Amino acid sequence: MERLRLGLRRRIEFIAQNEASECGLACLAMIARHHGHDTDLQALRRRFPNSLVGSSLQRLMEIAESLSLAARPLRLELEELPQLRTPCILHWDLNHFVVLEACDGKRARLLDPAHGRRTLPLHEVSKHFTGVALELVRKPQFRKLSERRKLPWRSLIGHVTGLKRALLQVLMLSVTLEVFVLVVPLLTQWLIDQVIALADRDLLGLIMMGMVFAFVFQSVVGALRSWVVLWISTLMKVQWSSNAFSHLLRLPVDFFEKRHMGDLLSRAGSVDSIQRTISTRLVESVLDGAMLVLTLAFIYHYSVSLTVITVLTVAAYAVLRWFTYVRLEESTHSMLINSANVQSEMMETIRGISTIKLHNNGRQRCTRYTNASVEVANSAIRVHRIEILFAALSKMTAGTSRILTLWLGARMVLDNTLTIGMLMAFIAYSEQVVARGSSLIDKGIELRMLRLQADRLSDIVLATPEKHLEGKFHGTLPNADIQVDNISFRYAKGERWVLLNCGFSVAAGESVAVVGPSGCGKTTLVKLMLGLLRPSAGAIRVGGVDIRTLGLERYRDMVGSVMQDDRLFTGSIAENISFFDPQASEERIREVARAAAIDEEIRRMPMGYDTRVGDMGSTLSGGQKQRILLARALYRRPAILVLDEATSHLDTEREHSINQVVSALPITRIIVAHRRETIASAQRIVRLDPQGRAIELKAASHAA
Repeated sequence: MERLRLGLRRRIEFIAQNEASECGLACLAMIARHHGHDTDLQALRRRFPNSLVGSSLQRLMEIAESLSLAARPLRLELEELPQLRTPCILHWDLNHFVVLEACDGKRARLLDPAHGRRTLPLHEVSKHFTGVALELVRKPQFRKLSERRKLPWRSLIGHVTGLKRALLQVLMLSVTLEVFVLVVPLLTQWLIDQVIALADRDLLGLIMMGMVFAFVFQSVVGALRSWVVLWISTLMKVQWSSNAFSHLLRLPVDFFEKRHMGDLLSRAGSVDSIQRTISTRLVESVLDGAMLVLTLAFIYHYSVSLTVITVLTVAAYAVLRWFTYVRLEESTHSMLINSANVQSEMMETIRGISTIKLHNNGRQRCTRYTNASVEVANSAIRVHRIEILFAALSKMTAGTSRILTLWLGARMVLDNTLTIGMLMAFIAYSEQVVARGSSLIDKGIELRMLRLQADRLSDIVLATPEKHLEGKFHGTLPNADIQVDNISFRYAKGERWVLLNCGFSVAAGESVAVVGPSGCGKTTLVKLMLGLLRPSAGAIRVGGVDIRTLGLERYRDMVGSVMQDDRLFTGSIAENISFFDPQASEERIREVARAAAIDEEIRRMPMGYDTRVGDMGSTLSGGQKQRILLARALYRRPAILVLDEATSHLDTEREHSINQVVSALPITRIIVAHRRETIASAQRIVRLDPQGRAIELKAASHAA
């Protein structure tokens, strides 16, 4: 029977993936919501954390079972797609999942979490479909429920000081402005029926003075309203952007590791669209609704039959808008996703321009960028095609309405039911009603379309901030020793353990080297020790206190670190060493630069410590950057120093010099390294085996 009802099924609501590797989770969210389990990606992500490498088919089946959906994996040929129970999941391009909404044997309707809704001919599907599908049907114990986290506007935009008062000012100015808009057609009626018909020259002067006053007042009030709207828009943009950025900085590191930079920037940019809509469209919508009712009351007293024509025109406009809304929403959503992909391609290319040139890969990168741009253009064409069709139909409707109004109005004038002035005033008021009604409908659609931007921004705003930033321990730590207490870690359930029951300790003031083969989890261990990742089991303690109890912000104030992916920021070398400390000490900056063996090289530069550097566009070598980063870590006067391959770009002489400086520091040191010279400078060695367990070695000679 399901097959017989295929044409009557409701459309599946599209859900875009937010993280680079959560296409499978997004597919499950779409199908679960279609069956009545009202969920979203945030809810599923909380219940089923996703790894950086994505989900396997087996993992999707396990999650589906938890959602009371029976999963049936299938291997099939392309011709068998129409026989699948839809919606179902297709394995795509060997590394992706999409939802098959329907297939008629010639074309397939797909929901691609990375690109939006697509309809492809089967010969195009064959280029991507791997032959593996996953059917999902409701189990008997399936229950319709809602676990979607609603998006309150207050959490999205935060508090904006003075917003209510400013919006009230705009509303009052707008009402004042609209009163004079209603007066002008009435003056026109008097001009025709009283002045021209009766040749009343005295009344002509009064009416002209009234019109001049009305237009001048309209101009002044309009300018005031525009100024207040500009002030509101600026205030909202600054405060909302600051609120969103502040929240972004409180999110955990893995939030950023799972997302493309261009997509994050695109989502953060949604603040502008929301701000523009709220600051102007909301007030205008309220005003349009009020003025629509008031103007309808005016024209009702002129003619009921003419008023019916006007109302039917607005109703026809609403019907046309409703029929084009769904496709417009889908095309706009695809355009937003594809625009973010273009931005990601551009940023990735610029960041890796040296590698691209060295591999003569420019043509391929250009092709990738062009293909992404074509996707944006195609989405934009679909949007504009819908808008062009709607504009043509609405013009035909409005034109038909004008003709009917003129025809019926002229007959009423001939029958002495209306005067010429009344007909002219009615036409003016009727145009206002149609304009107000159309504007109100458009703003309603625009506010509804705002949900797309709000949903994209909510991925940032509703993301859970980093936990344990503020601790419960307010005492003084006895020392800065570190204990790794049987920690285990994996990125998601079902993934392999990166670290398993890993435990060792570092005494206060001791230097320990962490060694092991590449990929055994050394950097992951360091991130856990720095509180950037949370262990799946076990704890990291400093001075006998769990760092989560101590509070990560307080703990990080004690730590200096140089990581493999650390960056310089746009500014001077001095600013980067002090990390833009507003009370930076020049003497301290030079002191740590000398300790990092970079002082002499900086002073030989034309602008010395004022030399501009940044993430890109810097003339510094890799070794110079590493030493500036080391100076930055030392500038903080840390009690604990963590170095992850911090001297990998240095020559032997400078590495030896820095190792001597680090060895002489009276602080706790954890050093991840491969070079024998650096390993030998440590007092003790901890080796990680391929299973992620720690093995303590007593002498440097055993590290090889």
